[in-house]
Amino acid sequence: MDVRVETAAPQVMRRSRVREGLPFPLGATWDGLGVNFALFSANATKVELCLFDDAGETELERLELPEFTDEVWHGYLPDARPGTIYGYRVHGPYEPEAGHRFNPNKLLLDPYARAIVGDLTWGPEVFGYTLETEDDLTFDERDSAPLMPKCRVIDPAFTWGRERSPGVPWDRTVFYETHVKGFTKLHPSLPEEMRGTYAGLASPEVVDYLRTLGITSVELLPIHTFINDNFLLERGLT
Repeated sequence: MDVRVETAAPQVMRRSRVREGLPFPLGATWDGLGVNFALFSANATKVELCLFDDAGETELERLELPEFTDEVWHGYLPDARPGTIYGYRVHGPYEPEAGHRFNPNKLLLDPYARAIVGDLTWGPEVFGYTLETEDDLTFDERDSAPLMPKCRVIDPAFTWGRERSPGVPWDRTVFYETHVKGFTKLHPSLPEEMRGTYAGLASPEVVDYLRTLGITSVELLPIHTFINDNFLLERGLT
């Protein structure tokens, strides 16, 4: 099967104000003047940067990334700023038997995004194939954007103020590896509203407890964004 279907798009597609930018670093990078967008795809034929309103609900514009370097699509948007909400639509072959499922009707998250806004709403529209047919070789033309979370450009600068690294020597370092939620959710000394939060993990009660154990450093287990599988949600297992 080789299907190529263009999603209906009332938005204006332009590349005139998008400069070539750089193929690195991957993701959306604010440099103080604009944002460089870089996305890896070895087999895509076109990549569109989709810009949304501040709520992430309305797609305002699509801009084609103009350059392809070492299998990375990239472009620089001089008027983009931290807070810009975006996603991608990626064009290419739809050949499931060959492992290619490009479908520009489906909004994609940037795998290197530093912030995600909104939640995924599970529905047939988010699948690349027509879910109702139970045939995953079909091609679904419905737009998934209304059901998808979006990416947000951030300013990575952070002022630490008077905070300084404690500089504990390696031969005296003792790591405690933990999950934020799991460690604090049932902690008896924390108020309910702080359980399961970063604030709870940084509270004096928790810090004092770790110090009594002789811990010098805390290593957090994966803290990246994840989506609960619909199979688990339907069974109340999340």
